[in-house]
Amino acid sequence: MGFSDARFDVNLSILFTELPLLERPAAAAAAGFTAVELWWPWPEAPVPEPRQLDALRAALQAAGTRLVGLNFYAGQLPGPDRGALSVPGEESARFRANVEVAADFAQSLGCTALNALYGNRLDGADPDAQDALALENLALAARAAHRIGATLLIEALNAPESPRCPITSAPKAIEVVEAVNAATGLDNARFLMDLYHLARNGEDLEQVIDRYTPLTGHVQIADSPGRGAPGTGTLPLEALLERLHHNGYRGWTGLEYQPGERPGAEAFGWLPRPLRAAAPTTPATP
Repeated sequence: MGFSDARFDVNLSILFTELPLLERPAAAAAAGFTAVELWWPWPEAPVPEPRQLDALRAALQAAGTRLVGLNFYAGQLPGPDRGALSVPGEESARFRANVEVAADFAQSLGCTALNALYGNRLDGADPDAQDALALENLALAARAAHRIGATLLIEALNAPESPRCPITSAPKAIEVVEAVNAATGLDNARFLMDLYHLARNGEDLEQVIDRYTPLTGHVQIADSPGRGAPGTGTLPLEALLERLHHNGYRGWTGLEYQPGERPGAEAFGWLPRPLRAAAPTTPATP
């Protein structure tokens, strides 16, 4: 149970980063994985050159890795930003310019989960105005996701590492999910349950799982403290994934942890190789 019931994918924006972007899909495949996810790969370019999109698509396809999750443009990530869609001015415009580009790229690879990171509070900006802008942009993203048959994901980050982000609890993320669904009528917004972030927030993970599994569209894991591989911290991740499975979750579980000083290929000793390859799921109806 637990790990054996999960469908794992590797986040290529935090693992295998010692390699150039286009070499990471093959490295994940060599490690035994068949599914991957990505933050927006070009933080400086919400609308990259077509050749860049083509090259990444080709690398994923050549490796035989399925893209199962993709972030919309989120600013400098990794870096000081925590999203762009609630940030007035140029960053909001960048997010809007990226929405259809990201959706089209996801569609071309059969990816049906698009993550929209909210963004930080800004000094001098009205929080209510930021929230209104965020809802407008999230509705735009939800419609783009709906066009390609995808789910829009809303993620809660953790307050110690992201003190200026207002989405730092499961209930707050669910509040945003419900607001987006009410605004669009599409019912395709879902919760991205990152167990590491929720643990850092001090939330009761068993209660979160029991309460919010029906609204969860994607799961991510890292151990806490340290954001390392399972077994490097204190979280009972195998039991938590078993609880998710018991509650009906059948989606992907993204490995979004830091490998430490070792290369990415050496960061999976906790997971037997036969459990790394995951048969594609039938996409849930958003």
